[in-house]
Amino acid sequence: MGQHFAITARDGRTRAGVLKTRHGEVETPVFMPVATQGSVKALAADDLLALGPRAILANSYHLGLRPGPEVIEEAGGLNRFMRYDGAILTDSGGYQVFSLADLRELDDKGVLFKSHLDGSSKFLTPENVIELQARLGSDMWTTLDECPPYPCTEEVARKALERTMRWTDRSVAAFKHEDQRTGGGHLFFPILQGSVHGSLRRLAAQHIVTAGPDGVAIGGFSVGEDKEQTWAALAEACEALPEHLPRYLMGMGAPEDLWNAVAVGVDMLDCVWPTRVARNGLVMTSRGRMNIKNGSFRSDQGPLDPDCACSTCRTYTRAYLCHLYRAGELTSHRLLTIHNIHFNLAIMDRIRTAVREGRFEADRKAFMDKYKGGIC
Repeated sequence: MGQHFAITARDGRTRAGVLKTRHGEVETPVFMPVATQGSVKALAADDLLALGPRAILANSYHLGLRPGPEVIEEAGGLNRFMRYDGAILTDSGGYQVFSLADLRELDDKGVLFKSHLDGSSKFLTPENVIELQARLGSDMWTTLDECPPYPCTEEVARKALERTMRWTDRSVAAFKHEDQRTGGGHLFFPILQGSVHGSLRRLAAQHIVTAGPDGVAIGGFSVGEDKEQTWAALAEACEALPEHLPRYLMGMGAPEDLWNAVAVGVDMLDCVWPTRVARNGLVMTSRGRMNIKNGSFRSDQGPLDPDCACSTCRTYTRAYLCHLYRAGELTSHRLLTIHNIHFNLAIMDRIRTAVREGRFEADRKAFMDKYKGGIC
């Protein structure tokens, strides 16, 4: 565990920086598209290459079940398996402990759960979660955590946090062993919990530093709480963390979230939201959200977003994309996903430039004023 992150510019609490990984440098703040099962849904490797994200997220829980680590090891690691040359961060599976609550039992040893694929029993521990990520060959490894539900009492949130901290402590030795065994250079991103309670977030931040991390993954948000609660607790966590550690906010990626998270000091984000809503016909534009299946677009010969430079907007009309979606053509999923991913990546380009030029708040206001106007 060494120094892999450098801050290159500041504007208030926002930061721009560079994160060094085994698969190249990643400029921050960064949005990481989600390739849960080794694929950004609806996109091929060539699409991802053209979009150009330098970091993505994959899920070790899902990949561990299917196709299994032995298949990915035989392929030479996840990058070669999916033909992607950038950095890959893997989630530990802790969120599935939360979302698949009816399929699992947990105690201090780990989590016993039934596979959602075939019902077979699996056991996750802090140690074997790290070993799994090592076998997958990702660049950034997260730790097993317990995400408390919302709403919950502060006592319930504290107990979940204390278990997460114990699991973090057990993960340290496992990380050092697996990092050394697999050639070194991997980055350790333990997960910080604490629900919406600022005091617990600060306690978690104080503890997580003792693990000697390369970065901190901030989990436990977007589970039903109000956004005001999110930003308040997130700000407490960021303020309590050392400046030299990159802060990764897990599972948030709507356009408003990108600006607001960076505003309180977040450096990295991921979310399935842009790809998920694309498959339901919802696209993001500089003037707001648009539902392409609406009948008003059936004869609209303009681009999705006249301010967008993605290949979908340069090539196809709203009328054509509306037709594809209403006709059930799967091509619509790909083209709308390309646009939504490009849109988020372009926001992060704009944010990084704004931070470097000292005009983040002015640019955030300009974006929000235009975006919230909305398109039906």
